[in-house]
Amino acid sequence: MKQRGKNNLNLKILFDESAFGNRICNAKFHLALQEGIQSNMKLSFSTLGCPTWDLNKIIKNAKNYEFDGVEIRGIKDELDVSKLPEFTKQSRETRDKFSNAEIELICFSNSIRMAEADQAKQHDQLEELKRYVELCFNFGTPFIRIFGGQIADLPWEQAIDEAAATLEKMIEIIKAVPATIIIETHDDWMAAAHFKTLMEKVNSEKIGILWDVNHPYMFIGEAPEETWDKVGKWIYHTHWKDSKIAIDTVIGFEPCLMGEGDLPHEQIYDVLNKGEYDGYLSLEWEKRWHPELAEPEIAFPQYVDYMKRLMEKMEKLS
Repeated sequence: MKQRGKNNLNLKILFDESAFGNRICNAKFHLALQEGIQSNMKLSFSTLGCPTWDLNKIIKNAKNYEFDGVEIRGIKDELDVSKLPEFTKQSRETRDKFSNAEIELICFSNSIRMAEADQAKQHDQLEELKRYVELCFNFGTPFIRIFGGQIADLPWEQAIDEAAATLEKMIEIIKAVPATIIIETHDDWMAAAHFKTLMEKVNSEKIGILWDVNHPYMFIGEAPEETWDKVGKWIYHTHWKDSKIAIDTVIGFEPCLMGEGDLPHEQIYDVLNKGEYDGYLSLEWEKRWHPELAEPEIAFPQYVDYMKRLMEKMEKLS
């Protein structure tokens, strides 16, 4: 079993201008994994929360607001950044911008789903995955986020078998690159028990879990301790947010600024800390999907301030 947090290294070692340097950096990456280098929990944000910012503004504000990393989930009007010149023809320049700002590019997030019954759509998604694997290789990015998707009327045993078969195809695509596919606790895939069965069946270092701390707790009432106890050893990245119960809404709650809602952030952080998680705590401010939310110029620095105070408080109590 791979060591928790094994991909959460200082990615500045991976930003190198030459192809030869890139191979050296990949070798350093593997060496670091073998040596079990650890790091403390750090703060990042998903670009889902700043849909009007261009790449330069994303990097500048990440630095100004004192984030450590950025998770790419679209830039401006384009969700699929594998189509953008900044990540293809201009990739060297983009790498330099992140490196010079000392901001880690930690994850490429997309709309790929492992539970996709339509074979034509699955083919297209596997082709999309190939593009993101190439981006991970070029940028030294450790994670590609995918969704679980919907299982429709399938019994869970069959759904898990079919998901595992799809993941095997994805493993073949990513196996030669030092990166991991992480499945978000989202859609029908929120219960830790289902994830545990799936992860044991797949049994691959190339597949991990992204714990969206909101969804299992708010949708199905799963306690943070239960999530961690069942799947903690596969959790390599986390999405943080807050939401408050709103029974008059479709899903029963609504997003809000950190500390204004009902999520037990201290309890979640304590579970991660005791479990020796050393990855990112990444703000997923869903501004792209909810335009009525506060602007990122408000939500992002508020998140940093809130999380730093929370971490300081919890460290004193530990």
